[in-house]
Amino acid sequence: MGDLERLRLLTMLQEGERCVGELVGEHEKLSTVSARLQALHRARLLHRRREARHIYYRLADEHVASLLNNALEHAAERLAPPLRPIPEDDSDELPETS
Repeated sequence: MGDLERLRLLTMLQEGERCVGELVGEHEKLSTVSARLQALHRARLLHRRREARHIYYRLADEHVASLLNNALEHAAERLAPPLRPIPEDDSDELPETS
């Protein structure tokens, strides 16, 4: 999951099974995407099936989907700006209005 392009592929596959050709982005080679998918398959993060000349990939199971969701949520939390404490105000008075 340390590779952004592999992470992009995993995220796309959260929506369901896709053919390799559907996963190729702009300015990418089919062979490059295929190699990334094969690496994810070897890591047991994906299942694949062949239908005629097409290969379809999907997430291996719900554990992979959960792992991916947790990693993305954690990254979002780490990137969020830190919360600043609200300064305490000793006065209970409302501000004056003109």
